[in-house]
Amino acid sequence: MNAILEKVKAAYVAFEADAAQQVEKGNKAAGTRARKASLELEKLMKEFRKASLEASKA
Repeated sequence: MNAILEKVKAAYVAFEADAAQQVEKGNKAAGTRARKASLELEKLMKEFRKASLEASKA
């Protein structure tokens, strides 16, 4: 589960940086990267949820 948490942290850092560039500078490419990172975060959160449920059953 620690590996999933590290992936979530890395994806969020990338999302935050790209989203800030889009908002502050109007960088369209950064917006595209931020949207892609948000999809990756969604997948990782689902993976974390599954792992968390399994850990709570044990």
